[in-house]
Amino acid sequence: MSKRTFGVSTHLYHSQRLNRDHVIEIAAHGFEAIEVYATRTHFDYHSPAAIGDLHQWLAEAGLELHGIHAPTAESLIGGRWGRALSLASADADARALAVAEAEEALHIARRIPVRVLVAHLGLPRTQPSSPADNNREAARRSVDALIEAAAPLGVRVAVEVIPNELSRAGSLVHFVEEDLEGDAGVCLDFGHAHMDGDVLDAIETVSGHLITTHVHDNRGKTDDHLVPFDGTIDWAAALTAVQKVGYDGTLLFELAAHGSPKETLVRARKARERMETLLAE
Repeated sequence: MSKRTFGVSTHLYHSQRLNRDHVIEIAAHGFEAIEVYATRTHFDYHSPAAIGDLHQWLAEAGLELHGIHAPTAESLIGGRWGRALSLASADADARALAVAEAEEALHIARRIPVRVLVAHLGLPRTQPSSPADNNREAARRSVDALIEAAAPLGVRVAVEVIPNELSRAGSLVHFVEEDLEGDAGVCLDFGHAHMDGDVLDAIETVSGHLITTHVHDNRGKTDDHLVPFDGTIDWAAALTAVQKVGYDGTLLFELAAHGSPKETLVRARKARERMETLLAE
């Protein structure tokens, strides 16, 4: 059996400008891939120079760019989010802006090979939102546009399980199978699924469309982005379910820095080793 790839999202450094040291640090802790969170204050995906730098850092670190997380806000400064970007906004101008920013982030793939673009449908319950932010027809139009933009770049769009009614596991499967004209997959976010109820049910539900993951933990109430085994997800059962449905793709850690990013990566490496043991059993 080939060795499973583990990656880390640059979400770990989200409040900082992404730099070479961050990329090298992820590789130094034994990971093979990254997902870049496309928030302009973190990584300026509008800048060809920034994309060129990222290309060089990845080569130096020996890392694959597994994914791009489509922008969810215009900025993140000092822990404060700027204006939200909703692909499911019923407001035509707001939706057009969210699509344009996601397409701009896709331009990274013109320079660096990328497997997936991860996209949120609407805003999570944890953010102030209205029904106009989470409109299903608006989401359909946006995601079909992104599929069309991503396909020539060899990128697949993955809609993410997040805590809102549009994006529960069953709702996303219906969206992918019935609503879209193009071909998209699902990003199973374990922490978000745990907040919504049963992780094992979510794995089973999305199994036919599962193309990428966000791996993090919480205690079922708040979206803490903890290192696996620091919350209440039953990882032994979850990983058995992942194997049972035949998913052998990247397990992508989307962590917040609890302590320093380096301390978080030390714990992430230990969690990865525990997961590899469970997967081998």
